[in-house]
Order: sequence, then C-alpha cells, then structure tokens
Amino acid sequence: MVDISDKAVTARVAVAEGRVVMAPETLRRIREGAIAKGDVLAVAQIAGIQAAKKTSDWIPMCHPLPLTGVDIRFSDDGTNTLTITAEVKTTGRTGVEMEALTAVTAAALTVYDMCKAVQKDIIIDAVKLLAKTGGKNGDYIGLAEQQES
Repeated sequence: MVDISDKAVTARVAVAEGRVVMAPETLRRIREGAIAKGDVLAVAQIAGIQAAKKTSDWIPMCHPLPLTGVDIRFSDDGTNTLTITAEVKTTGRTGVEMEALTAVTAAALTVYDMCKAVQKDIIIDAVKLLAKTGGKNGDYIGLAEQQES
C-alpha cells in the first residue's frame, strides 16, 4: 500500500455511477416489487453500502477507511435501464473513489442476482467515477459531467 502518513486529513467525496440494462418487463417488475426474491432496490442499496464499507477487504491495495456517509440512489429511463449512483464521504488522508465504484458494482450485481430467474442476459455496464473532491490532487469532474454543466 502507498504510505499516506504525510498526507493532510481533508474531507473527501466521490460519486460513481453504473447502469444495469435489462428487458422492459424486468424493469417493470422491479418497479412494481414483483420480483420473487423481494424488494430489489432496497436489497441492492444495502449491498452497495456494505460493499463500500468493506472495499479494502476486496481490493488489495486499498486503505481501510472510516466512512462518514454512503448514499446509493437509483433512477431509470422508464424503458430498460436502471442507473445506480453512489456517493461516498470520509474525512481522511486518501480518497473514496474505490469505495464509490465498489458500491455501484455490488449494487448492480445484487440487481442481477435478484433478477436472474426472470432474465439471464442483464447487462452491467458504464461503471465510472463521475466526480471526486478533496486531497492534494484537487477535484475531478468526469468528461460527461463537464459537458452537462
């Protein structure tokens, strides 16, 4: 792991996003709560939060971080795409980009797991860092987010 002992303690925030593409019928069933395993979005939200908290257990070179907040949000296009957004916060010596990306990925995998009996060819894609703040390297805003501003 990189030695972060000399880095300043600052407020850190990272936002990541990913998409889960599925058949319109599958998305409809998620929205209506008609998936046999239960409330897909509630379970995926919890999975994302748990994953963010355990990122250093999954990613070998990540520092274990005391997170101060994890927010998992869902939106959909009304047709076939569920978008998952994770915002992760801490006050520390290193950023939370990996925690945000891990949260999105775990939430997406949970959606897949809960819906695989209905549809096996669900696609998880476009997992990316949207933005991060804090630290010596300053803020980062992804290209797509810069164009929207």
